[in-house]
Amino acid sequence: MSITISYNDVLQNFKKLLKQNNLKYTAQRELILNIIYKNHGHFTPEDIYNLIKENYPDIKIGIATIYRTLTLLEDANIVSSISFGTQGKKYEFGLKEHHDHLVCLECGGIEEFFDETIEKQQEIIAKKFNFKMTNHVMKITGICESCQKKK
Repeated sequence: MSITISYNDVLQNFKKLLKQNNLKYTAQRELILNIIYKNHGHFTPEDIYNLIKENYPDIKIGIATIYRTLTLLEDANIVSSISFGTQGKKYEFGLKEHHDHLVCLECGGIEEFFDETIEKQQEIIAKKFNFKMTNHVMKITGICESCQKKK
């Protein structure tokens, strides 16, 4: 999925968001944003923490900072998350083209997809119930091909 907004624009929006919430701009907070923006995929807060520790060993950051920053970014729709129930959430950059997810219950793998028929059907259903749809999230759970072959 392609990203539709430049990093500089995302960063400027992030700085405004911090100011609106009376929070300081820090290198640590920007690094969290940068990692999610540049690394396509789905990350747990622990994944982000480990990436920072591996790639930026001189940066001091706590896992609580990552959780708080992700919550702020999610509330502003800069990142989105997929819930895994008791296993927590995985986050991804939220300002990409719309897509849905296939989630493997065995390995936790996530496959992104877009299907025009599904999108149109949702609009038809919303119209049928006189419902003004503003967004939707689809997560299909099951067993991926790789895990099926292991059995």
